[in-house]
Amino acid sequence: MESASSSLATSGRRRSGGGGGGGGSWGSIGSVADPFDIPAKGAPVERLKKWRQAALVLNASRRFRYTLDLKREEQREEVISKIRAQAHVVRAAFRFKEAGQVHVQQKEVAAPPVDGALGFGIKEDQLTALTRDHNYSALQQYGGISGVARMLKTDTEKGISGDDSDLTARRNAFGSNTYPRKKGRSFLAFLWDACKDLTLIILMVAAAVSLALGITTEGIKEGWYDGASIAFAVLLVVVVTATSDYKQSLQFQNLNEEKQNIKLEVVRGGRRISVSIYDLVAGDVVPLKIGDQVPADGILISGHSLSVDESSMTGESKIVHKDQKSPFLMSGCKVADGYGTMLVTAVGINTEWGLLMASISEDSGEETPLQVRLNGVATFIGMVGLSVALAVLVVLLARYFTGHTYNPDGSVQYVKGKMGVGQTIRGIVGIFTVAVTIVVVAVPEGLPLAVTLTNLIPVLICVSLAFSMRKMMRDKALVRRLSACETMGSATTICSDKTGTLTLNQMTVVEAYFGGKKMDPPDNVQVLSASISSLIVEGIAQNTSGSIFEPENGQDPEVTGSPTEKAILSWGLKLGMRFNDTRTKSSILHVFPFNSEKKRGGVAVHLGGSESEVHIHWKGAAEIILDSCKSWLAADGSKHSMTPEKLLQISEFKKFIEDMAASSLRCVAFAYRTYEMGDVPSEDQRADWILPEDDLIMLGIVGIKDPCRPGVKDSVRLCAAAGIKVRMVTGDNLQTARAIALECGILSDPNVSEPVIIEGKAFRALSDLEREEAAEKISVMGRSSPNDKLLLVKALRKRGHVVAVTGDGTNDAPALHEADIGLSMGIQGTEVAKESSDIIILDDNFASVVRVVRWGRSVYANIQKFIQFQLTVNVAALIINVVAAVSSGNVPLNAVQLLWVNLIMDTLGALALATEPPTDHLMQRPPVGRREPLITNVMWRNLIIMALFQVIVLLTLNFRGTSLLQLKNDNQAHADKVKNTFIFNTFVLCQVFNEFNARKPDELNIFKGITGNHLFMAIVAITVVLQALIVEFLGKFTSTTRLTWQLWLVSIGLAFFSWPLAFVGKLIPVPERPLGDFFACCCPGSKQAADAKGDDHSDV
Repeated sequence: MESASSSLATSGRRRSGGGGGGGGSWGSIGSVADPFDIPAKGAPVERLKKWRQAALVLNASRRFRYTLDLKREEQREEVISKIRAQAHVVRAAFRFKEAGQVHVQQKEVAAPPVDGALGFGIKEDQLTALTRDHNYSALQQYGGISGVARMLKTDTEKGISGDDSDLTARRNAFGSNTYPRKKGRSFLAFLWDACKDLTLIILMVAAAVSLALGITTEGIKEGWYDGASIAFAVLLVVVVTATSDYKQSLQFQNLNEEKQNIKLEVVRGGRRISVSIYDLVAGDVVPLKIGDQVPADGILISGHSLSVDESSMTGESKIVHKDQKSPFLMSGCKVADGYGTMLVTAVGINTEWGLLMASISEDSGEETPLQVRLNGVATFIGMVGLSVALAVLVVLLARYFTGHTYNPDGSVQYVKGKMGVGQTIRGIVGIFTVAVTIVVVAVPEGLPLAVTLTNLIPVLICVSLAFSMRKMMRDKALVRRLSACETMGSATTICSDKTGTLTLNQMTVVEAYFGGKKMDPPDNVQVLSASISSLIVEGIAQNTSGSIFEPENGQDPEVTGSPTEKAILSWGLKLGMRFNDTRTKSSILHVFPFNSEKKRGGVAVHLGGSESEVHIHWKGAAEIILDSCKSWLAADGSKHSMTPEKLLQISEFKKFIEDMAASSLRCVAFAYRTYEMGDVPSEDQRADWILPEDDLIMLGIVGIKDPCRPGVKDSVRLCAAAGIKVRMVTGDNLQTARAIALECGILSDPNVSEPVIIEGKAFRALSDLEREEAAEKISVMGRSSPNDKLLLVKALRKRGHVVAVTGDGTNDAPALHEADIGLSMGIQGTEVAKESSDIIILDDNFASVVRVVRWGRSVYANIQKFIQFQLTVNVAALIINVVAAVSSGNVPLNAVQLLWVNLIMDTLGALALATEPPTDHLMQRPPVGRREPLITNVMWRNLIIMALFQVIVLLTLNFRGTSLLQLKNDNQAHADKVKNTFIFNTFVLCQVFNEFNARKPDELNIFKGITGNHLFMAIVAITVVLQALIVEFLGKFTSTTRLTWQLWLVSIGLAFFSWPLAFVGKLIPVPERPLGDFFACCCPGSKQAADAKGDDHSDV
């Protein structure tokens, strides 16, 4: 019990456990190895098993229904390994066969017979076997990639036509890119789960016995009411519980489908368009770039430095290079480097990925730290509740058999030797029902729908999280991991990218410096000679991962690619570039894709007019390219040396870069060098060729403007008020970063120096300790690499921060994974980044990140509101029934009434309070600490005041109600029935009024924003109407009687007193020190455990 009682409070350590996890148990007083303390991300299986074993569980299938199914997860891994093993065996057999034929003189082998499918030159099963078996021989027999493309009626340059009839024909012939999903659990399965609850089974048995005895002793006309009313209430609970769970399950299924709906580019009709992965068809031409997921099985058409991570399919973390000798691409794999285009040959269930996904079911279960903490609370409450119920059962049985239990008319219920067996059993059943009723009230899992503290776990948390997730979708945020909703409310710092998050990602070239002079306007190509302008256009057209579609009808060209590439390509069009013509004049020999570590990308091209001349073009960060240059071209095309002796020219370039950066422009430089074809490695060895990047000739520099997003300054200010520090991490140089940070409000002083604004390489060079100290002060990091971002995240977490990080590139994945909350970008983010993240920001907007923080805080606040509300109900009902039972042997609130209270108050109360929208008030508080108490001192104050008020009022009515309600003139039985009805009615109305108090635990105005919450108002109205119906019309079932209008007014008046009492109570100050610390002071052993726990986490 000591470790359980440790859950009553937490030390409130605001920043303990930097790497640790998402919160401890209810408190930090107790064992260091608290089983109910799991990390927010990557919890080991042993830790997950440990808290399940430690939890007090009456119905495991319900308690753990929204947590990870560990057994199913093991089965899932087994299925995956079997499918991978089968694929390995098939491919190994083909490789063995091909290897055996190497030294055998092969005869001319005809292509396999193809009879075509629905107008195509090849059948579905032939295509599937080709790519699934990686059968290179069959590919050659079909005529290579061009032969397969002809059979699929695909142009490898322009793709398929893409009209509706063509797409339909392809789906009919080769299938669609979907796979049969395993059906979710049926409604009947949820119904069965709800029936398995132990307390419901006990109540059903009690109902059956009561029904049998009632009919036997009172006849069928009157004797069936008690048993039938309990049975009906239980049946209602089962149905409503199953319905709630079933709907919740469907919502999570929909969210899972949304997560898997990847958008990708395909080439159709010569232009690149964005489509859903589900709309992909065989024959589609798909451009691939670093970070993309291969959307279907296919064959490489062309590629440059293309490498693929096949670990998702093979289980081996090995990067595989793809070229014309190894052209097969598997669905579900990730592009690790380079770019290229692929021809889709198999989709959906015809791919290994489709087989894999169809064989396993997506488990939407996932325990969040708050869920596990509440399980710890529930376990403690459950132990107390069961102990009290057992004690009451013993006391009542002792009173009954010793003749101290009386009937309403004052006669003794049990007289030894004079009672029949039936009457004795009926009395025992009544006592047993009272004890079960106390379990219903006190034990969190005592009634499935009660949502009393731990059905709060599967229901309230999931209601709150599901509601928040739906609303966040409207706010342009897709939640991939439930725990991120909670953790985001605790974020103390946000490390944000600049491009596209703080800025609009709408880039345009606004300045250009070529030929040693500034071009005004930047597309004024007339100031340059033909030779230099042709070199610029060649570098733009060939050294790009973007593309331009030039319509034949004379319409404006369509530019696709990353925002930077689009800006440069659009500028090239203004210079007079003809994209396709320029690319046909030279052929690409080798590509060094743009690398965020080196901040540059290059390409080697072989000129068509000469067999020996090769140009190697480089493009990238201006100061980095400048350092590699030894000369530059003047406007007339003449070459000038850029030696150290000619510092004036070098400083002129640097000044231009600094001036552009000071104007918050991104500086991109273009350079090239010549190379001899004879020095270029042969095609077989070219994959490992490192492009020369020395002795470059500077062509010029462009300045690209990317305006700040409107409102970003207000969002940064809002974060500061909420105790969240925004840090900008960008690949741009320090001057550009400084200018943007000033514009966004991240920096207020333009003259700040290191470490407030620091360069990535300077931060990287620090020792671990120095890095931690510097990280605390950093506001802006420029020229940072993805590894620098990762080091910053680690340093901040070691300092105890809860870190949120934004990222869009493949190389951002480690930082996104390491952070407490990884936020990837929905528009510019790669699939690798998205899979490593916890939340996808669909519009790439920093304001959406701030809205996610609001929702995260709202989830936590709403759960706290309901806990306060629910514990008030539980404590009051428990004390009232226990005191009444022990003192008189009877309870004022019977089993059916308490079933009603739990069903209506708790279920509807959970919906009302869990769906409260976020308010600005939430952003005026500091972040919620990892180890702050789940029940704060403010909540304790409110809870104690309300529970004390209700207990005093209702116990007074219980013992003095007959005289206070002027019922002395009535017969005893009727007076007791009116009194108990009045107690029941007042108790329910007290909860209705207290529900308003729970909306604003720390604000005086409990009605603020209430008109905007229509669901809350509707639930309150429904509750009151149903209560009136029960009291006035369903008395036979609930053992109540009609109340006069005067008693209704008194009942409402007593309940109304909750409002002024709560108002006055909120004026009572509470200590800042959490309640758990006071217990720790009184209990040295607990204090040492708490200190040890805090130290353990602070060292993480």
